[in-house]
Amino acid sequence: MLIIENEIVSAGHNQRLQKGSCILHAEMDCLENAGRLSAADYKRATLYSTLSPCDMCSGTVLLYGINKVVIGESQTFQGPQAYLQSRGVTIEDQHNTQCMDLMQQFIARHPDLWFEDIGK
Repeated sequence: MLIIENEIVSAGHNQRLQKGSCILHAEMDCLENAGRLSAADYKRATLYSTLSPCDMCSGTVLLYGINKVVIGESQTFQGPQAYLQSRGVTIEDQHNTQCMDLMQQFIARHPDLWFEDIGK
């Protein structure tokens, strides 16, 4: 979800399977759904993500100058959070147990999809 000044601008879902896309992680889908925004809008935005963003999604955060990312949990998947922080992005990891449980259930049911999604 992309939030600017307490307003939901866009939401996204992992669309890799549904759209046969190699890049539509939820973060990428969310930004695509937001359409074209100004650089000033991105700088005021906060991106909310269930998991720690992967390298691709993190690169997009940096490219568009999003200054804050709120993560549901980073135990299931650890993206380059330290790198984002070193580049000035505020990371807020919620360590949400509900997110962890949902992800573990998904991985147990669909390990092939999970490992394809994270590139393993």
